[in-house]
Formats: sequence, C-alpha cells, structure tokens
Amino acid sequence: MSDVQLPNIDYTALLPLLIVLGAACIGILAEGFLPRAHRFKVQVPLTLLALVAAIIAIFPNIGKSAPVFTTNDGTRVDAVITDGPGLFLTGTIAVLGIIAVLLIAERRVAAGGAFVAHAAVAADSKADADQSGEPGATEVFPLTLFSIGGMMLFCTAGDLLTMFVALEVFSLPLYLLCGLARRRRLLSQESAMKYFLLGAFASAFFVYGIALLYGFAGSVELADINTAVLESDNSEVLLLGGLAMLSVGLLFKAAAVPFHVWTPDVYTGAPTPITALMAACTKVAAFGGMLRVFNVAFGNAGDPGRTSLQWEWQPLLTAIAIATMVVGAILAVTQTDIKRLLAYSSIANAGYILVGVIALHQAVAATMFYLAAYGFTVLAAFAIVTLVRDSQGEATHLSRWAGLAKSSPRFAVIFTLLMLAFAGIPLTSGFAAKFELFSSALSAGQTGLVIVGVLSSVILAFPYLKVVVLLWLNEPVEDAPTVSLPSFATGTAVAIGVAATVLLGVAPQMLLDLVNNAGTFLAK
Repeated sequence: MSDVQLPNIDYTALLPLLIVLGAACIGILAEGFLPRAHRFKVQVPLTLLALVAAIIAIFPNIGKSAPVFTTNDGTRVDAVITDGPGLFLTGTIAVLGIIAVLLIAERRVAAGGAFVAHAAVAADSKADADQSGEPGATEVFPLTLFSIGGMMLFCTAGDLLTMFVALEVFSLPLYLLCGLARRRRLLSQESAMKYFLLGAFASAFFVYGIALLYGFAGSVELADINTAVLESDNSEVLLLGGLAMLSVGLLFKAAAVPFHVWTPDVYTGAPTPITALMAACTKVAAFGGMLRVFNVAFGNAGDPGRTSLQWEWQPLLTAIAIATMVVGAILAVTQTDIKRLLAYSSIANAGYILVGVIALHQAVAATMFYLAAYGFTVLAAFAIVTLVRDSQGEATHLSRWAGLAKSSPRFAVIFTLLMLAFAGIPLTSGFAAKFELFSSALSAGQTGLVIVGVLSSVILAFPYLKVVVLLWLNEPVEDAPTVSLPSFATGTAVAIGVAATVLLGVAPQMLLDLVNNAGTFLAK
C-alpha cells in the first residue's frame, strides 16, 4: 500500500480564514460553557478581534498569486487561491463585517438589542411577551463569523466544490439570523423561511451546474474548465447547461432579476443589522465569486479557429443586467417603506455591478471599487434606519419620516448625504464608483449597457430625492418618531460609513490605485 501524500499548505495564505472560522468555533463553545450574563461581554470583543486579526493576516500575502495547496511534485490544487483580487475582496468583506458587527452589538437604542432572547419560543405567545425585556441572543456573533468566513472562502475558491461549500457556510447562518428579530417576529420568521426555501432551490441549481460542468471538463477546477472549453470535443450541451445552472445560484445571491423576489421581503423582515450585513458583505461575496468564475473559467474561452464561449453567455447576462437595472429602479419609485426602497435599490445596484462582470478583465478593478464604495454607504444607511423609532420599534414607513429634519437636523444631513451618494451625485462615493465602472465598461465595448445604466440611475434618483424632500420640506406627522441617540457602536458604524462615502467621492484615487494594483485572477 502506498503512503498517503499530504499536500503542501501555505498556512500564511490560509490564516485569515483560519482566524475567522476558528473564532466562530470558539464563540460556539463560549455559548455552551459561559453563563448567559457573561456571553455578550466575551462574544463582541472576540468577534471584532477576529476580524481585525484577519485583516492584519492579509498583509503578508500581498503580492502572492498562487494556490494555497500544492502536491509534493508541485502540481496545483486550486481549492483555495491567493491572488490580488481575492485578497482585496477578502479584506473588504472583513472591514464591512466589522461595521456590521458594531450594528449587531447595539443594545442601547432598543433594550436588549435587535434580536430575540429565545428563538424557540412561539411568537406572540405569553412566553414571548415574558422574554421581551431579556437581553438578545448572543449566538448571533459566532453565526455572523461563520457567515463572514464563508464569504471570504467564496471569493478565493478556485474550484466549484469549494465554492459550493463556501456558499452553504455563509448562507445557512444567514437563514437563521434573518428569523431572530425581537419585534415583528412572525414577519421575521416568514422572511427567513422564504430565504431558506428559495436559497435551497438556488443551491440545487448550483450543484446541478457543477455536475454538468464536471461531465464536460472532467474537473471542477475553474482553470481546468477553461482549458476544456478551449480543447475538449465533448458536447457543448453539458457546458452551456452547466453554466446556466451555475449562474442561477450566483445570480440568486446577487439579487439579480428574475432571481430577486426574495430580496424585498427578506430585507424588510430580517433584523436591520442583518439586512445591513447582507446588503454589503453578501453582495461583495456573490459578485467576487461571479467575477472569478466568469474571468477564469469562461472569460478566455475562444481561439482563432473557434467562436469564443464569451459570445454564448454575454447576450443572456446582458439581458439579465438590463432587466435588473430597470426593474430595480422602477419598483424603487413605488416603495413606501425605507427598507423595501433600499432593497430595490440593492437590486438596481446589482444590475450596475453585472455590467462590470460582463466587461470581464477590463472592469474587474472598477467592479471591486464599486462593491467597496457601495458597501460603506449602505451600511451607514441601514445604521441610520435603526435609529428612527417610535413606540412600536423601528419606524420604517416613509410617511413617518416626514419633517424629521426639524427635530433632528444632524440625522437629516447625514441621511441626505447617503441618499445623494446612492443617486450618484458628484463628490460622493456613488458618483466615483459609477463613473469608474461605466468608463471601464465603455472601454470594453459595452456602450448599450452603459446607456441603460445611466438612464436607470436617473430613474433611481427620484426615490432618493423623494426621501430628502420628505425629511426637509414636509411637516412632521402627529406622534412622529424620534431619532434615538446611538451608542458608541452604532455611532462608530455611521461615522465610518459616512467618512468613506465622502472620502471615496472627494479623493477616490488611493482606493482606485489599490484595486488597479491588485492585478488579475490567477488562471493557468
């Protein structure tokens, strides 16, 4: 019997993932062994320290472009890849994750926090009423770490099986977190169930796509699939069918039309800090994985004697991008709830980012810049939403926001700035991100998509400006909600988001240099 050959492992490259997932495991043990009264004091520092340590662990890997695993004879094993785009996306998820954790840790604005104390207690029962004053569950912190760790792995996975594992690792905790809201629990549980069921279907499509692509290429590694596209004589039915099914799973996570129907309900029903986490970090992870799949496996699929596969999938993805931009923008106009408005805004922005995916390597840097800029702004926006409250909790109906500038002018100034950034007004990060993305898409020949993107941006500006008018020019309603004084955690999250929104609008060059120097995805 021959000896088992262990792979060579670059532990330095794997360290950010090991830190986050290891801290998540420690957090689970803390839930089991620590008294309930002490868990919050342990979980919050543990979660934040793990994410900070993961960011620090990224720096020794800068400049690397290699697989984490190799065999003794030097053969590549592309399960996990270390390259410039992967490191940037990993770092972005960790930074945005820190801001989201600060929102999750908020317990001053609402007594006990945004999360229910005992999720197993039936909603609207006497036991549920009895637990309403208890501190929220602290299991949310290790679940958040597991989710963030899965997102980081999803962006760096070099084969489809690892991507599927990462997809489940970051999705399953989110399904749970969406159903843990302290108030409006039935709505929260309904949103979690919808997300879970639709997510399960999307995962099934993803797995079927993997099976078909393996049947075509004989491998699940992205680089091997690209080689097979160029050289294999196998039936393209397997290839195109696999790509279509794989895309369903990716587009579902990105909230692209027509796979977007879960987004408004889940954004509305989930605890707002979890909505913020999904709007920022999940979007980075979904598009990070999509960028790698299309650039490495399907982006260079032609040779002089054969039509490129790019011409097979680009028309369909172009139609999806156009539908996503248009549907998201138009339906955002009709919304009367701020969380649903931001949900449809997220759908429209998914369409803009798809323009960068379609433009392939010429827009990778611009797409990563857009993901980072949008993440900071949307986190700050949802942080502000958590502060507008009445006796029933968060006041998310827009009619309740009328005239809030008169009682809380600082809040109104900050939220106005964020709305202007979403609208793409100059000197905000939204303008810099859109300008860079659309410029890169024009260079790649995607003129039609850019025209649609600009027109949909004009439509989408209307609901943002409607909110601004509502805040400043309308009279306050009777029994108007108040803007709560944030704790240090939420205040810091808002400050970081607003500062990034302004800095990336006024002086975006430093981050642009960073994404431009990140290089390209590792391929054979």
